[in-house]
Amino acid sequence: MSWWLVYTVAAVVWVIGNTIVIVMQRRPAASTIAWLFVMVSVPIVGFLAYLLIGPLRLERRKRKRSRSKRLVAEGVRGLAALEARWAAHHQLAMLSIGVGGAPPLRAESVEIYVDGASAYDAILKAVAAARDHIHVEYYIWEADTIGTQLRDRLIERARAGVAVRVILDGTGCRLSRAFLRPLREAGATVAWFNPVHLWTLRRRRIDFRCHRKIVICDGQVGFTGGMNISDLHSAKLSDQYWRDTHLRVTGTAVWPIQRLFFEDWYYVAEELIPVTLATAPPPEHEGEHLVQIVGSGPDTMDFALHKLFFTAITRATRRVWLTTPYFVPDDALLAALLTAVLRGVDVRVLVPKRGDSRLVDLAARSYFPELLEARVRIYEYEPRFIHAKTMICDEDISIVGTANFDNRSFRLDFELAAVLFGETANRMLTEAFERDVRDSHELVHADLAKLPFGRRLGASAARLLSPLL
Repeated sequence: MSWWLVYTVAAVVWVIGNTIVIVMQRRPAASTIAWLFVMVSVPIVGFLAYLLIGPLRLERRKRKRSRSKRLVAEGVRGLAALEARWAAHHQLAMLSIGVGGAPPLRAESVEIYVDGASAYDAILKAVAAARDHIHVEYYIWEADTIGTQLRDRLIERARAGVAVRVILDGTGCRLSRAFLRPLREAGATVAWFNPVHLWTLRRRRIDFRCHRKIVICDGQVGFTGGMNISDLHSAKLSDQYWRDTHLRVTGTAVWPIQRLFFEDWYYVAEELIPVTLATAPPPEHEGEHLVQIVGSGPDTMDFALHKLFFTAITRATRRVWLTTPYFVPDDALLAALLTAVLRGVDVRVLVPKRGDSRLVDLAARSYFPELLEARVRIYEYEPRFIHAKTMICDEDISIVGTANFDNRSFRLDFELAAVLFGETANRMLTEAFERDVRDSHELVHADLAKLPFGRRLGASAARLLSPLL
């Protein structure tokens, strides 16, 4: 038997075997085809990548996390009550409820921050005022000026007897043991979400990320949005600061954020935090705002945030204004944007002129010609990198969250978004969007025609990898 025949038989077995395994995962067609292409064209590299980040690895991780979701849901179920004021947006609100999420709840106050300095000042003030517990969860936490300030404030509260719990993502966060040691010695508990080491690669997938940004103080004040803990988000701390958007809510709207932290904490620390009047306190006043917290992650096939954005776009009647640092829509979301324009909706997309990922930038720009052809207005924000993740629909629906407009956020990462019902928040985000547009360049067909052939080819090639980005 010749070596050529052995090689041919082995190659056929390899292709058939991998095809069966991947197809049986029942993933979206584009993702399945992309994985098949990688596995066949670069077998060794593709096989190693599939071991590290392929869907089979996640299936093994789902079981443990699903237990935490059931346990926490039992504790929270009796505390939240449906509101009567969200009937006008019943179908949109039912999405999260239908997949086991929270209904819209009242918020005593809603504050939107469009700069890191004010957001960090509010977070530090809330932490300093905490008396029972502080829960912190971040994808990125840098050991810089603001990172050290927050750590030291948490140390002070922990020494005062406040229960401090911190979740750090094992891929995005690079804090050293030396940096965290004073925090632990003060009595705080720090846990890592899916830490990745050489000896754990066989058991973990490296892109199973917790992309959430959460701070909760005494179950009464909650923060979330696009800002990590980094000087890069503050004009006071960095000359290269990013433009970003963050959110502060108080009242019962904090409960679902607390619930998501409880689930993540049980997953990383195997400790079930009790749901009590201390962790989910009743509000002092009845709030005028309605906020729905929607969580999403690869531990279920619901993909709640993908459904949320799709439904919000398809139900909009006047406008859809989207701000995102990473714009890599799948076929469904792309179709939703294009058909919205055909229905007469004012669709605008604001992205950074220069992103922090060359590959994602190229993939994003491959969608621009068909969007412009359909009369979607596209703006490139020029002053700096824009990291905000918001969407404005009509005059009374707004979304502020941690998720980018791409496959990774909607299907691979653990994310959350706050849906803000009402005109007040919508108006604040509208003003921020209009200010950003004034600092942006609106793309036209002539801009795309000027691009060199190499860049256009690179964009088209990068689009082939969009299901994996």
